[in-house]
Amino acid sequence: MALIIRNRDARRLWLDRQGLLATPTGALDQAGLAEIIERLGFVQLDTIRIIARAHDHILWSRNQNYRESMLDRLMRERMVFEHFTHDASVLPMTFYPNWRRQFERMRARVEDSGWYELMPSKREREKILKRVEADGPLSTRDFEVRAKSKSSHAWARPPHKIALDFYWYAGVLATCHRKNFIKHYDTAEKVIPDGLRAKSVSDARQVNWLCSNALERLGFASEGDLQRFWDAVDLGEVKSWAKRSCKKLVDVEIETADGGAYKAFAAGDIEERLAALKPATSRLRILNPFDPVIRDRARLERLFGFSYRVEMFTPAAKRQYGYYVYPMLEGERFVGRIEAKADRKKGTLSIDNIWWEQGVKATNARRRKLDAELERIGRFVGARDVAWKCKPQ
Repeated sequence: MALIIRNRDARRLWLDRQGLLATPTGALDQAGLAEIIERLGFVQLDTIRIIARAHDHILWSRNQNYRESMLDRLMRERMVFEHFTHDASVLPMTFYPNWRRQFERMRARVEDSGWYELMPSKREREKILKRVEADGPLSTRDFEVRAKSKSSHAWARPPHKIALDFYWYAGVLATCHRKNFIKHYDTAEKVIPDGLRAKSVSDARQVNWLCSNALERLGFASEGDLQRFWDAVDLGEVKSWAKRSCKKLVDVEIETADGGAYKAFAAGDIEERLAALKPATSRLRILNPFDPVIRDRARLERLFGFSYRVEMFTPAAKRQYGYYVYPMLEGERFVGRIEAKADRKKGTLSIDNIWWEQGVKATNARRRKLDAELERIGRFVGARDVAWKCKPQ
C-alpha cells in the first residue's frame, strides 16, 4: 500500500526541501551562498526589477543577509554557471558534467524553431565566434548593431545577438559575468574549470542524476513534477527512470489542499524525513513570483490551494490582480498577495494593492508580521519608507 502523506506534512516537506521552512537568518558568506543554490538546484534569472530582481529576491528569501552583489561574485569565482532550465538560470558549477545533454537538447530545440530561420549564415556565425575567442569576454554591445530587422517575428533581433545566444544554448559559449545585468560571453574553455569540462558522463547517467537530484529537491514527486523541475529530461525518460529505480522508491499518496489525493513517489527514507520535520517559521514572507515554490503552478495549487498566475503579459484590462504581484507565505500557508514596488532613488517602498485569501483575516498580529517583512525588504533594497497607496486591510 502507498504511504499517505497528509497535506500539512506535504507542505512542510516541500518548503523544507526548498529552504523556506526555517527562519531565513544566520551568517552568510560565498560558500554559504553556494550551498543555498546547490540545495535549490538552480535559481532563475530575470531582468525585471520591481522590488528586486527575481534571483536576488529568491536568495534573500533563504537568507536575509544576502546582498545583490554576492551572486555576481560567485559567478566570477566560477562557483556557478549560467544556462537554461525552464528559463535562464544559475546552477552550481559542480553540476556541469551532468548538464551536457541540455546543451544538445537546446541546440536541437533552436534548430527546430522559427528562430533558426533568422540565424546569420554559417560564415557570419563563425566570424562572431572567432571574435569572442580572440577578444572575449564580450557583450552584445561590443558588436556593431545593424539596422533593426523589419521582421515582426517574436525573435527578431540583431544577427550577432542571435548567433551569440545560439552558441550559448549549445554550450560553445558561456556567461563569463554580468554587468548591470548585461551578459558577457566567453568561450566555455575560458569559463568552465578544465576538470569539470573534461569529465565525461554518459547520457544514461546524466538522466539518472537529473531525476534523482530533482526528487531530492522536491521531496516527493509525480512523474510530471520530476520532468518539470529541470526541464532537461523528457517525460518518457522520467517514466523509464522511475521503472528502473522502483526498488529504491516508495509509492506515496499526497493529500491535496482540497482533500483529494494524487499518486507520487519518494525516496526510500521518506518516513524518516517526515518524522524529522520541524514546525514552520511563524514569519509572514513576501516571495518572488519566480520563486521555485511558486513556479510550478500546478504543484502550488494542489498543495496549498493557492491559484497564482503571472499577469505581466496580460493586457491591463484583463488582469485579475496586477502587473507584478507577490505571493505572501505565512508559516506553511499562502495567505494573500501584494502589489508593491521600490523606488531606490527616493528610498521608498510603495504598496499599491493587497489581497488576502478567502478565509484569511487581516488581524492585528498578521498586519504586524507584514509590517515587519516590509521593513526587512526595505533594508534589503535601501528603501527607508513604506508608502501605502491603498488602504491597509
